Amino acid sequence: MRTGINWTGLLLLVLAAWTLIGLVGVSVTYRKGERPKSLRHLATIVGIWLLYFAVLLGISLTAHPRPIARGQEQCFGDRCLTVLRADPMPGYVPIGDERLLRVSLRISNHSREKRLGDTSLEAFLVDSRGRRWDSVPGLGGVPISTTVAPSGSIISEPVFRLPSSATQLRLVFTHGRGLPNALLLGDRDSLLHPQVFVPLE
Repeated sequence: MRTGINWTGLLLLVLAAWTLIGLVGVSVTYRKGERPKSLRHLATIVGIWLLYFAVLLGISLTAHPRPIARGQEQCFGDRCLTVLRADPMPGYVPIGDERLLRVSLRISNHSREKRLGDTSLEAFLVDSRGRRWDSVPGLGGVPISTTVAPSGSIISEPVFRLPSSATQLRLVFTHGRGLPNALLLGDRDSLLHPQVFVPLE
């Protein structure tokens, strides 16, 4: 499953550039005293964005939560992650109602020419009650953002601290739901889009 710079990203980029040029045109015509014309152009820009948001929400609201089987690659461009297993942290003595879960990931670079990293990629766990846990800094060794050599692969093992009551755990990869990800049509991080996840239990 490959994602990354694709037609949705290009469409958003073209729309943003067109909007910027359009707003410059609106400003120019307004300063020339052509107020009705500038208002028509502004209405066109607003209308196109409303149509874009309608399509964006339509795609997100009709999509279904998408499970990815353990052992199946999730790709962001040529950089792919595979969940191998999830185990209790070895040597850790539980304190109270908490446990440490270590998730083993293989990160592969399918490019034959470029070293690839991903500084904005994060992973978190969600349970059956919708509770979220981020990885514990300093316990996972190699971070998932690490640069991978061309045609190479590495193992990353993020560790999560969570209560023993957490069940039906799911691992989610995200670049965050801020801009521009929230506005990409059909993207896993787009506005109101259901999660793409790997069931761990």
